[in-house]
Amino acid sequence: MYRGRLWTMRQYAGMGDAEESNKRYKYLLANGTTGLSVAFDLPTQIGLDSDHPLAVGEVGKVGVAIDSIEDMQRLFDGIDLTKISTSMTINATASILLALYVAVARRQGTDIRLLSGTVQNDVLKEYIARGTYIFPPAQAMRIITDLFAWTNQNAPEWNTISISGYHMREAGSTAVQEVAFTLANGIAYVQGAIDAGLDVDKFAPRISFFFNAHNNFLEEVAKFRAARRMWAGIMRDHFRAKSPRSWMLRFHTQTAGSTLTAQQPENNIARTALQALAAVLGGTQSLHTNSYDEALALPTEQAARIALRTQQIVAYESGVPQTVDPLAGSYYIEALTNEIETRASDYLGKIEALGGMIKALERGYVQQEIQNAAYEYQQQVDREEAVVVGVNRFALEEEKPIPIQRIDESLERNQVERLRALRARRNPEAWQSSLRDVEAAARSGENLMPRILAAVEANASVGEISDTMRKVFGEYKEAVVI
Repeated sequence: MYRGRLWTMRQYAGMGDAEESNKRYKYLLANGTTGLSVAFDLPTQIGLDSDHPLAVGEVGKVGVAIDSIEDMQRLFDGIDLTKISTSMTINATASILLALYVAVARRQGTDIRLLSGTVQNDVLKEYIARGTYIFPPAQAMRIITDLFAWTNQNAPEWNTISISGYHMREAGSTAVQEVAFTLANGIAYVQGAIDAGLDVDKFAPRISFFFNAHNNFLEEVAKFRAARRMWAGIMRDHFRAKSPRSWMLRFHTQTAGSTLTAQQPENNIARTALQALAAVLGGTQSLHTNSYDEALALPTEQAARIALRTQQIVAYESGVPQTVDPLAGSYYIEALTNEIETRASDYLGKIEALGGMIKALERGYVQQEIQNAAYEYQQQVDREEAVVVGVNRFALEEEKPIPIQRIDESLERNQVERLRALRARRNPEAWQSSLRDVEAAARSGENLMPRILAAVEANASVGEISDTMRKVFGEYKEAVVI
C-alpha cells in the first residue's frame, strides 16, 4: 500500500562570514533542498565574540561566524523564514542564537508563530562528547527549560531541542550506546522540564532527536527502529504522557563524518548513499548527507551538490519512501531491533542506578564507556579485523589531489571590524540596560528568553550576553576521565 513519505532534505552551507553563507543557502534552495542546516563557528558555539583573544584563527573556520543581529540578518538576507525549516547546530548559546533568529524574523515583518525549525540545544552531550559547553549542568538545564517554556507560548512550531546521539557516535560509541545515552539524555531533559513546572504534553511534542547513520546498514535500520519503540514506552509508561504525539520519536539524521576518509575521498559518496538509505528505512523525518570532501575541509559547491543529489535520488528514484517501515517483519531486522533495545535498556538501568544522566556524566561513566568502545574499534582497524576501504585495505600508492574549500584569511579581520563598528554606533544606554536585565533575570529565576531577545535587539553581542550569564552561573570545569 502506498503511504507516501518524504523527509526534510537539509544541507549545510554555513562557512566563513554571513554573506558567503547566504550565497550558498540561496544556491541550495534553488537546487531543491527543503531545509537549511546552520553550523556556527567555534567562538559562536562557546559564547565568544570574534575579537576575543581565544577566537584568533577560529573565526568562520568550521561554520559561520555570528556575533550580532546584523550578522544574522546578513545570513538570511532575501530568504523568507516562513518558507523554510532551519536547523541550527548550537548548544550552549542556543537561547541567544534562537533569539537572534526570532529578532531577524521580526525585522522581516514575520509572525514568529509561523517559524519552523530546530535548535540543537542539547548541552548534556557537550559534557560527554564535544566540549563546547559554557555553564555547569544545573544552570545549563535551567536555560534549556526556559527556552522550552518561551517557545511553547511564542513559537509553537519550533522544535525546542534536538537530543543528539550523533556526536557521541562520532566520538566512538557503539550503536547500542548511541541509543542508550541519547535516550538517557532525553529522560533528563523531560524530567528537568517537569521539575520546572511544565506540562509534559505541552512541551514533549516539540522534542526532536538527532542520530548518526553509520556504515553497518542493517544495524543502523534496527537502531532507529529500537530507539523509536523505546522512546514511546518511556514517554507513555515512565512519564505518563497522554498524547500520542508526546510518544513520537521525531528525529533528524546526519550521515557519519567519522566514516569519511581522506584517502580515496570519492568512496565517501558511496558510504553516504548507504547511510542515507539506512536512515530513510529507519524512519527519519529529516536528513543531512555529508559531502565527500569533508574529511579534508568544509565542502566545495560541487561536493555539496552531489550530497544533495544523493538525497534526491533516494527520495525520487529508489521507491523506498513509498511505504512506512518497509523492512518490518524481516526476521533479522526484528531480532536485531529487539537485541539493541535489550542492551540499550540495560544501560538505562545502570544510569538510573547511578542517579540519572547528570550524575553519570559527572562521574565520567558515560565518557569512559565511549572511550573504551572507540579504543576497541581502533584496535580492530589496526589489526585489519575491521576493514576501511582505501585505508587499511585496497589502498593506492599514489592519490590525486582534489580541490578543497579554503577560507580567506581576511574574513576574520573583516568580521572583527564589523563587530567593532556595530559597538561604536549602537545606543549605549539601551545596550547596557538590556544586559543588566539579562543579569537580573539570571539571578532571579525569571525566564531568560524575553531578556535575551531584548538584548540582541539592542545590539548586544553573543559574547556579551554569554559573559553576563557567566558572571551569574560560572563556568563548567571538565572532570578528568582516566
